Amino acid sequence: MTIRVLAALLAAAIPAAAFAQSPKGATYITDEQVKAINAGPGVDRQIVNVDIGKLNLAVGVIHRGRSGAPAPAPAAAPTAAPAAAPAVPCGDRVATAPPAGTASGIAHDGQTETYIIISGGGTLVTGGHIVNGRKSAPESAVTKVLNGPSCSGMIVGDDVVRKVVKTGDIIIIPAGIPHGWTDIADHVDYLSVRPDPDRVLAAGYVNPAIKK
Repeated sequence: MTIRVLAALLAAAIPAAAFAQSPKGATYITDEQVKAINAGPGVDRQIVNVDIGKLNLAVGVIHRGRSGAPAPAPAAAPTAAPAAAPAVPCGDRVATAPPAGTASGIAHDGQTETYIIISGGGTLVTGGHIVNGRKSAPESAVTKVLNGPSCSGMIVGDDVVRKVVKTGDIIIIPAGIPHGWTDIADHVDYLSVRPDPDRVLAAGYVNPAIKK
């Protein structure tokens, strides 16, 4: 069911002209491949980023554990990581920190995401605006592989929406809209369909777990 839903979303989201101009054939992502990548380390793992003609289209799979649980190990860690550059601030700056319980999240400068919940659930927080945020580093995986330039921080505002989502739900998050998670009782796993109209992500990316 998940792969069929994903295929339907892709067909609906991509204009016919894009198919006509695409230099490539269809891309197949099997249920077994999704599960193999999702079983690996890390939280957000890109599966592929495909040239479909007028734009690139990426698909990722994300696993988030129980709220408050220790963060999982990163997907890959270099043996001698270079010193991190100073964080560049973004979003609104406020002197008083938001109250306890305020959700943290991220907003992507140019990338819309469609979430397809494949397992588990939790409370998805969307809307509002980022305060006291920091920009994703230019050479980070977030910027280069996953989402393009982004701003992470606390999500505040009168228009913040908290919605409990479950397996089978689909959520479309336009570019620039902050989003994050709270109240995950056990876990939530979801696919993220990521149009890349400006081709800022790594072209032709294939997750090493399924790369032939």
